[in-house]
Amino acid sequence: MGLALATPVVAAGCGGSTNKQSASASTAGPPPDSGRDATIMIIRHGEKPSSGDPGFDETGKQDKKSLTRQGWERSHALPRLFARTANTAGSAGSAAAGSASSADSAGSARSASTAGSAGLPRPSALYAAADQGPHAGAHRMRQTVTPLGAALHVRVNTEFAEGEEKELAAAALAAASPVLICWEHSKIPSIVEALGAAQVAGVPEEWPDRFDLVWVFTRRAGTWTFQSVPQHLLPSDA
Repeated sequence: MGLALATPVVAAGCGGSTNKQSASASTAGPPPDSGRDATIMIIRHGEKPSSGDPGFDETGKQDKKSLTRQGWERSHALPRLFARTANTAGSAGSAAAGSASSADSAGSARSASTAGSAGLPRPSALYAAADQGPHAGAHRMRQTVTPLGAALHVRVNTEFAEGEEKELAAAALAAASPVLICWEHSKIPSIVEALGAAQVAGVPEEWPDRFDLVWVFTRRAGTWTFQSVPQHLLPSDA
């Protein structure tokens, strides 16, 4: 289904996964932001466990740091927003997603050989919060975008942990655009601030209590615009 993007508001601006253990060694870090054109999209991870609604890992084992069944359904449906073909999920999460796989396959077939259903640009780089190592958080961010990475043949970068939003923003601005970041919702405003886009009119101070949005920040000639795009992937989406 095609979705219209919200009217931009403007303000003057200033395949597998990788982590710090496996990334190439570098002493310099990301280059300083040059102010070049960029498109940064940010999403919250899929649905998380709550009372009576447990999370499940990729093997189907209950895990409080993983997505719920509905979260896995969103994860497998997410490629429809961006993918140009119907090749989506791969095997990750198939045990947890259960019956979601057949529904996702039908939806993906309908959008085969088309642009993303929301008119969103196809990401060239994917980032999710680290879920391994000493600063690891939950697995939900990586799990949410793993099927998307498989569909687009784009590696999910898990080099940065929650609390490293400034470094994440610098890397995202240095990466090839468009970039998609999947993060813990309470830390997303820190990413926006680090991008230099917090003062754009219309940007919420906090991420809403929703799992079905894409925040799109576009910088052209040093000026940021902001759009909040509904996913409309699952029946429960607003």
